[in-house]
Amino acid sequence: MKALVIDGSTTLGFVLQDEQAPSALKALAALEGGMATFVPAHWCVEVANGLIMAERRKRASQADITEALNLVAALPVVADDETAQRAGSDTAALARQYGLTIYDAAYLELAMRRGATLATTDRDLARAAKAAGVALFTS
Repeated sequence: MKALVIDGSTTLGFVLQDEQAPSALKALAALEGGMATFVPAHWCVEVANGLIMAERRKRASQADITEALNLVAALPVVADDETAQRAGSDTAALARQYGLTIYDAAYLELAMRRGATLATTDRDLARAAKAAGVALFTS
């Protein structure tokens, strides 16, 4: 594996106590161990939204979410600057082809373009990645 793309589901799976999964924790270990890790431009907003929703649903305290937001901000990831440029072309085509949201298709497009392994717990995205020949990160 030369590079990793992590999606929001994986990120929430290592920052939210009630969602922690072995594959998400392993992805975090790879990222912290120096694996080149890429995310599409919307990743930080998607993750922040998931964290705020967890707080709103009383799954975590405000202090817990603030700590998680700080952790996410400090992660050594590279936000891809081509995501927006490809949204109306390559990414939209993948969303149509595999029945994905444009947000999830952006992760797939990025993994394809970077030749990266995709870390996701989203079933539809994982199914699409397999169909597209993108390697999936597993524990």
